[in-house]
Amino acid sequence: MTLHPNFGRSMKALFFLRHYNDIDHVTPVVYKWIERGHSCDVVLLGESHFREDFRVVFLAGLDGVRVAHINALFNRRQSARMRVQKLAQDRNLRALLPPLVTRLIDRLLGRERRLRFWEKMARLILRRSFSPGEKGVVTFDWISSNSVFPIEFVQTVVATAKEMGLNAVSLPHGDSPHANLLVRVEELTLTPHTKFSPASMFARVVVPNELCATRFRPFVDESSVAVLGSPRYCDEWLAKLATLLPDNPLQDKPGKLKIVMFLRKSDFSIFWEEVERVIRLLAAFPAVELIVKAHTRGGWKQPLSRSVGLRRLQNVHFVAAKVHSAHLLEWADVIVDIATSVAFEAVKCKKPVLAADYLHAGLSTVGKYMPECILHCRDDIYSKVDDFINNGCDQFYVEAHRRLFLAEIVDVPDADVLPRYVNLLESQAAG
Repeated sequence: MTLHPNFGRSMKALFFLRHYNDIDHVTPVVYKWIERGHSCDVVLLGESHFREDFRVVFLAGLDGVRVAHINALFNRRQSARMRVQKLAQDRNLRALLPPLVTRLIDRLLGRERRLRFWEKMARLILRRSFSPGEKGVVTFDWISSNSVFPIEFVQTVVATAKEMGLNAVSLPHGDSPHANLLVRVEELTLTPHTKFSPASMFARVVVPNELCATRFRPFVDESSVAVLGSPRYCDEWLAKLATLLPDNPLQDKPGKLKIVMFLRKSDFSIFWEEVERVIRLLAAFPAVELIVKAHTRGGWKQPLSRSVGLRRLQNVHFVAAKVHSAHLLEWADVIVDIATSVAFEAVKCKKPVLAADYLHAGLSTVGKYMPECILHCRDDIYSKVDDFINNGCDQFYVEAHRRLFLAEIVDVPDADVLPRYVNLLESQAAG
């Protein structure tokens, strides 16, 4: 490993975290930043209960880290105004309101008024973290134009930081579980998705692999994209995470084939009726114990969440987003994947991943690299599960395929991932 020239010099960073996925993927970077001898502030933008997340608790206990929810940084009036402006720009809420109401909201909270308030809040946050003239770096995740948290606020913070001589970096909040481009219900043309265009505000956009880089390259300079590997699924963090996880609340099931199915958000092109049939197919095996996990954001919108019949199956259990994926992976023998990046950890641990590509209108990254994982039809899942029950789960992968997947998707360009992230942040903090 080549150390950055700033190794040994204490630097300051400000990390903004919005939701579960941010916490999951950015925590490793914060951990390594502190291990390098730097300090930072972590500001939570999402639900206040994330303050109790075990990863956030871990960060708060590190020397040199201050963790606070954004509401704690302002007085009551400011916090209330922020919530109002956030709701006023929430696309989901606006879609439910009559046009007359949205026009009235826009008249009362016009763009100019909103931006003046965002700038005031941005300066309060930044001055709390950085003294006048102090060097440092500000980070957000891959925040996009359809984020629930107003993109106006992020743009204002980044612009204000730039005025103060601070660079801003966009860090990964996930990966690309799809190897194809048209993955959402409304996507019908092979053109760059403009939701990623706000990435141009950042000095650098960091991605784990080339597959993710293709999202951003149409909107930023080539030199702005840094391909550094996956902080969440790299060996160093997986080893550390194992020491931090709370006790697993899931009970072992001796003699059972334990299967976990991870669901996606409802805006992806998923054939939900067939997903329900597959759950019933798996439940018909007496030797199977199945857990289905809703997506960490918007899981309540998935059609399966309202299926009373599935919930009556004795060997099928639906769990909420608050059940950690790491616990589910630890419990499971087999993963059924509908194109979710959490499956990458299972591949790393050599647990079989059944890439159910026929359940969605896409090509999974796991399936592209490891054809032995792909399910083309119901017959495939039936025969594979039957084989697991009778012969065990060892020797599932073609090792050459698995190694190529890890080399091009997770450990890019090698397994020494976290130092690369800190090196990049140091270079940006140094200006």
